[in-house]
Amino acid sequence: MFERALFLALVLLCCEAQNVGLLSSTLDSTPHVVNDITKPPIFQKVSQVSGDLSLDLKGIILPTLINDSNVLELTDQIISEYNAGLGNEDITLNISELVTKYGYPIKRHQVTTKDGYILSMYRIPNNGSAVFLMHGLLGSSDDFVVAGPETGLAYLLSNEGYDVWMGNSRGNKHSRQHLVLDPSQSAFWDFSWHEIGCYDLPAMIDYVLQVTKTNKLKYVGHSQGTTSFFVMASERPEYNSKISLMVSLAPVAFLGHMKSPIIQLLAPGNPLFHSILQSLGVNEVLPDNSASRILKRVLCGVGLLAEIICSNLIFLFIGFDFGQLNVTNLPVLYGHIPSGASVKQIVHYAQGVASGDFRQFDYGDSKTLDLYESNVPPSYNLKNIVAPVSLFYSEADWFTDPRDVDKLYKRLGNVIDVYKVPYEQFSHLDFLIAKDFKTLIYSRLRKLLNNV
Repeated sequence: MFERALFLALVLLCCEAQNVGLLSSTLDSTPHVVNDITKPPIFQKVSQVSGDLSLDLKGIILPTLINDSNVLELTDQIISEYNAGLGNEDITLNISELVTKYGYPIKRHQVTTKDGYILSMYRIPNNGSAVFLMHGLLGSSDDFVVAGPETGLAYLLSNEGYDVWMGNSRGNKHSRQHLVLDPSQSAFWDFSWHEIGCYDLPAMIDYVLQVTKTNKLKYVGHSQGTTSFFVMASERPEYNSKISLMVSLAPVAFLGHMKSPIIQLLAPGNPLFHSILQSLGVNEVLPDNSASRILKRVLCGVGLLAEIICSNLIFLFIGFDFGQLNVTNLPVLYGHIPSGASVKQIVHYAQGVASGDFRQFDYGDSKTLDLYESNVPPSYNLKNIVAPVSLFYSEADWFTDPRDVDKLYKRLGNVIDVYKVPYEQFSHLDFLIAKDFKTLIYSRLRKLLNNV
């Protein structure tokens, strides 16, 4: 019964609007299913937390967001700080309005990939060398400005004189156009981070180099922004020569030790789960709809603190760290993140958890054999990556486990720097929004960029 309930919840997470009513009524008509899930809620009130809680599902260990090792004890203070941020106009401003508000110039650029996707990029122009920023799963260019002018990476780089470019992968809120396809069509969403690496990054990088009239740029990727880079540099090795430095913030390639509950729950049964979702017409992970709100109610339990933390889907994927979380700015973060992704992107990550390898998408025995001439998808040849790479990682990251980073490091022959963040509870999203971002991340990053 519990497995069935989790499956329904995961379908809801990915569900498009036309399927919401049916699935909503399904859950509403089976309260015992909901009870099965909510008996051991993932999110609990701070006052009830004791020990490092986890949920065991047939060997799958699901970490919890709120426990005594990562939470501030003053629940009332957290709620007060969150409420104080609800009136911030940055919540509703788009990226151009946001950047302009803080006195920085910004310009939107568009580029078309070889397979027809129209991508938007945002540039904060300057006279220095070009730095290209690439967001992670469910993210967008907003990720690099949403923390505000004091700690937002794009602002800090602009202050240093860098010409800052922020990319957007196909399917997110800034890149939902195609020459012939529409987002309402399943074919539009038939991509994972493999296509982002093979098509999106090359198109955007070539455009930046053409506009800036240079032959190299500096690349900073977060999460999926690192995965897609490793794909590009492996599958399109000619692009290594166009990168003077690649900085990986929370690098994601090997996933054998990933702790993310959503990805772990998807890992068994691949590619069957993806096929089921396709048959239901489910192709996109939407930023927010009534289905996702049902999921949050089911998985997060009750209480004001749980509602605050669970009011955004992103934490269900990557966890969070109260110690580095600017709670007052949380409503602004929620106004810009998540930004959408394809179901196939998430399923591709789940396949990596199951296989322990960094390889191309597995379509099932028949199609995989036809496509790759093998029952097993080919692994990405990391030996092709010769551009200099720096790896930033942390101990408590749900997506990027230190053991997987070590495996990546040993497979790459071009790593010039490895940096473990000296903060025990540093989380996946902290690499962008940590309160101490300038000291824990940017000071190291700045030195690397300046030395190239």
